[in-house]
Parts: sequence; structure tokens; C-alpha cells
Amino acid sequence: MTFYIVLATILVSVISFRRNDMLSRLLFNPYLVRTRNEWYRFFSSGFVHADWIHLFINMLVLYDFGQAVEIYYNDVSGYKSVLIFPALYFGGIFVSIIPTYFKYRNNPAYNALGASGAVSAVVFAYILFNPMNKICLYGLLCIPGILMGPLYLAFSIYMEKKAKDNINHGAHFWGAVFGLVFTVAVKPSVLHAFAASLSTYLR
Repeated sequence: MTFYIVLATILVSVISFRRNDMLSRLLFNPYLVRTRNEWYRFFSSGFVHADWIHLFINMLVLYDFGQAVEIYYNDVSGYKSVLIFPALYFGGIFVSIIPTYFKYRNNPAYNALGASGAVSAVVFAYILFNPMNKICLYGLLCIPGILMGPLYLAFSIYMEKKAKDNINHGAHFWGAVFGLVFTVAVKPSVLHAFAASLSTYLR
């Protein structure tokens, strides 16, 4: 499923780079969602990106972590990942921008796009399954997921409050939270394994 989601996202994003009309129909505009009932934008916005760098980073991270999460779901959840992984991914897209909708639903000029919320959900599902594995930021700083997770959440909260760039850090935060909650709901016993890893790390 990871491969097909990556492929579909790349295709739609690349086409939308050349077609502004397509991009405007797919990106997330809370005002149009509210006034025109264009609720599909909650999901379609995850298939379009601002530029090549935005697309490349999201798809690289998704491809790396998504395949591992699919394997974990198959091994421990009791469900087929072909069913459960899309629920994680598209649930992450939807849930991560719900706060954005309520914050900007009366602002016709606000737009958002990208799969970052869903990618955050996948990465944090991975951390829950394998908290001691190191995660590398831009290939330079590598730290265990159990440390990176809280730092990432704190950074997202700080940057969302600062609000001085064009990145929806709130979507990153809520996507990550959704990834944790969803994975625990699918397999509650994952918390025991996570606690055991944390206990081992702190010794």
C-alpha cells in the first residue's frame, strides 16, 4: 500500500505543478469546505504539494517508514495491513487538519496542502512499534525515536504558536497524535512493549 500511495501522490502532485486549476481544486481551503461543502478537500489536499522539495521529503519519509509500519501491522495487529494501513494514512490526513478547518473556516485566503500530517502519523506509529530505533533528521542527526518523538511534538507546538512560516505545524502535531492513538486502538498491547523498551532505556 505504501508504494501505491507514494506513486499516486507523486503523479497528482507533478501534474498539479503544471496545472494551477487542478491545484486550486484539490488544496485545502477551509472557507470553501464550509461554504461550498467541498469536504473532499480534507483528503485531496494530501495528494498535492507546494514544490519538489516538499514532495520529495514527504514521499521519501513515507516510503521508508510506511513499509516498516505495514510489516508491523501484519505481524502484531491481527489485521491485514492492506486494510489497516490506509486507515492510518488517510485518517492522519483528515484528523491532522480538523483544527486547521475550525481555525480558518472564515478566512477565504487560507490554503494548505501536503501529506505531512499523514506522514507524521506513520512515523509515530513506527516509533510506537520500535521506540529504540534511531531516526535520522536530514541524514545528519540520528537519535532514538523514543527521544525524537517528544522533541518533535514540542517543536511543532512551539512553531505553531510562533506562526512565522508557511508550514502547518499544527497538522504535524495532530497527525503524530493520531498515529499514536490509532495504533494503540488497533493493538492495545503495543503499549506494554513500548513501556518495556522505555524501562530498558532508562536503566
